[in-house]
Amino acid sequence: MPIRIPATLPAADVLSAEGVMVMREDEADRQDIRPMRIALLNLMPKKVVTETQFARLIGASPLQVELTLVRPSDHVPKTESQAHIGAHYVPWREIRDQKFDGLIITGAPIEHLPYEEVTYWGEMQEIMDWTQTNVHSTFGVCWGGMAMLYHFHGIPKRILDHKAFGCFPQKNLAPTSPFLRGFSDNFVIPVSRWTEIAEADIDAAPDLVPLLGSPETGSALVEDPKHRALYIFNHFEYDSDTLKQEYDRDVAKGTPINVPMNYYP
Repeated sequence: MPIRIPATLPAADVLSAEGVMVMREDEADRQDIRPMRIALLNLMPKKVVTETQFARLIGASPLQVELTLVRPSDHVPKTESQAHIGAHYVPWREIRDQKFDGLIITGAPIEHLPYEEVTYWGEMQEIMDWTQTNVHSTFGVCWGGMAMLYHFHGIPKRILDHKAFGCFPQKNLAPTSPFLRGFSDNFVIPVSRWTEIAEADIDAAPDLVPLLGSPETGSALVEDPKHRALYIFNHFEYDSDTLKQEYDRDVAKGTPINVPMNYYP
């Protein structure tokens, strides 16, 4: 089944060209099927790139999915055109009375900031509490997952001496988990972060279940059954050239960065 997104969203043309089934809203209405409602709280600076990456993965579902793009009400992004934001994103407070089958909270390039110094942290806390009444399940990605762990469990992030950057094998720690059924014992996921969650903190939390981890980059995927959430600290959604783009960007800025490990031939 297809993903239901506005025809004017840049991802629509990209995914259609890739063979992903994209359904126009009028076509979806004629089918008279209740779609799975997924909200994407997109905190990444390159909105179009990120929304396309997640829409591509969501579009692989056998279900009809309606994707709603969301931004914090208290924060207007400045890294994307305001025309795009205004046309395709809704402030969270405009949908807070609605119900969703799922919410994805993306990463954000604010890892070095204490959570309390993030300008929209107050609203983030509201959103995370809102998931417990209005969202069936939540997926926190990288900073999004770490923020949820901090909010619900008081687990802090730890700043790394060097950026974890590259493609790293992840060990399947729970092969019987329904989230990992059919996955191999080890598989590679792109990693791009300056912070980590200590495995000891995960193990010490009785309500958390570690699902993936790596000797090089630590905890990767954690289940939080009590809060109906999954937290992943790596970037399964990245395109094949995303790490290259991040490396080239940092080199051009003069930002200290190592070549991504296990990435280039």
